[in-house]
Amino acid sequence: MDVISEKVKDIMAKLKSKGISVKYDSSDNRKPGWKFAEYELKGVPVRLAMGPRDLENGTVEIARRDTLQKNVVSLDGIEEYIENLLEDIQSSIFNKAFEFRKQNTLKVDTYDEFKDALKKGGFIFAHWDGTSETEEMIKAETKATIRCMPLEYEEEEGVCIYSGKPSKRRVIFALAY
Repeated sequence: MDVISEKVKDIMAKLKSKGISVKYDSSDNRKPGWKFAEYELKGVPVRLAMGPRDLENGTVEIARRDTLQKNVVSLDGIEEYIENLLEDIQSSIFNKAFEFRKQNTLKVDTYDEFKDALKKGGFIFAHWDGTSETEEMIKAETKATIRCMPLEYEEEEGVCIYSGKPSKRRVIFALAY
């Protein structure tokens, strides 16, 4: 096990030199499956596992948290592999969240459409007159609140779904759960 620890410390140094945060769990009071589950619950995106056979073969097992894929990879260039893998995971998670948001955002123009959309859940993109009174009335009647005023938006003439007053932009409403 000392040989494995030496190799792992070498890998850790290479990863840290790339600015990648690393934790080495060399404890032997828990079985590997328990440790794997523990770090998955903590949100660790990539797990490396190395045993005597891996050391002999010059490989390491790499598990991705986002896709649950496991691959056995050569130790040669492992730091570049992990760096690229982390970028891929970040991109994958971002794209998944972006698609989820897109699929669960509905544009409405009337208060009735707004109330129907609330029953389905998700985010509602609607005109608002900009007053706190209107926001409070919508909240009192529907429990929906403004989640954000998007920084990137199209200026668009319209009327507030609640008051009918002029509005130049839409905001995002949703229910809190």
